[in-house]
Amino acid sequence: MSWYHLIFMVYFSFFSFTQAKSLLHLSNDELIMRGLVYDEYNAHEDARQIYAKLFDATQVGAYLFKEAKSSLLGRTHIPESIERLKKWDISHPETLESKRLLIPLYLTNNQINLAKNEAENLIERSSMPLDLELASNPFLYSGEFKRALSLLRRVYETRPNEIILLRMADIMDEYTGERKRAIQLLETHRRMNITSNDVLAKLLVLYSKEKDIDGILETYKVLYEDNRDVKILAKILDAYAYKKDTLGAIKFLEKYQVENELLYELYKSKEMFSKALVIAQNEYKTTKDAKWLAEKAILLYENVDNKEDNATIKDVIKIFEKALKAGIDDSIYLNYYGYILIDKDIDIKKGIEIIKKALVQQPNNTYYLDSLAWGYYKLHACKKAYKLMRQVVDEEGLKEKEILEHWNTIGQCK
Repeated sequence: MSWYHLIFMVYFSFFSFTQAKSLLHLSNDELIMRGLVYDEYNAHEDARQIYAKLFDATQVGAYLFKEAKSSLLGRTHIPESIERLKKWDISHPETLESKRLLIPLYLTNNQINLAKNEAENLIERSSMPLDLELASNPFLYSGEFKRALSLLRRVYETRPNEIILLRMADIMDEYTGERKRAIQLLETHRRMNITSNDVLAKLLVLYSKEKDIDGILETYKVLYEDNRDVKILAKILDAYAYKKDTLGAIKFLEKYQVENELLYELYKSKEMFSKALVIAQNEYKTTKDAKWLAEKAILLYENVDNKEDNATIKDVIKIFEKALKAGIDDSIYLNYYGYILIDKDIDIKKGIEIIKKALVQQPNNTYYLDSLAWGYYKLHACKKAYKLMRQVVDEEGLKEKEILEHWNTIGQCK
């Protein structure tokens, strides 16, 4: 706190003890200046006394209104301010300011019915948005929510204010059973105006209560458009996952060019191999990670209709060999490459050795055991092949087409 402010605070403390005496010796101009200073420093009770003195001396309504406002802000002398305003209102019935002040004063004094009466008087005389908003408060206090809502709706129709809209949404959600209507109003406002995050936050709350996942998703997308926050992105992706809308998630990620690795996995899940291949190639150029070479090899193979095409198989083997030389040793890639070498009769023994390396990492992986069994079958090691396939079938059953084919074929091996 600066010395200037400290001096003023000490001065105010001293003045509060001597004020009644000192006020007698001050001119109206001096009183006005002091009242303004007290207003600036939120010394509401001191300000109230100043404005009361000015009104008593001049009978100018502006000072009475300032007195009442200070009384409201300081929550002091409420009954006294009410009585003084009522006298003014009787002799000046055309003045709306006294009615505007009596409403919050009555509410502060818990005189709800009297506040409602003043509100009705104000509504009869004024259709100004601020007056309608003020008049709605006594009806909210008394639980007459539909009446309060009708007044706020008139305010909003005149002046589409977000604060009013949010108050309406709260009332409709919590008290009048019009949550869907509240959502409609908020969505209309969002589409017609520049919307703050408060409106979007309220929409998220209401959509959540309605368990409307589409509404939640679209609202998060609007938020993400303005604020590329990774937390919002995660919410969007969670919503797509909940909906099991993989294509929707793909379209979203393509639009914003984010989460390339996730987009890559989604492409693969939908067998969009050519698009996945572009990402794999770009990732390898950027990172030089051998993983992306192995991924590229798999995609090349999966992307062709003819799995017996020699040219494609040669390209796949060439890329896998490059990945192995670069240090790739993930069991998934080892099993995939080893199986191709076995299944296409390219180098069965080499394929078996590569699959054995994969099994070192995951000894009980039934898919790897199936690949190894197929390798032994190709070498006519029928007992080894059967023993491994028995283990696979006991674990997985015969639901998968490839396991069933291998089991039937190996079972005939002699």
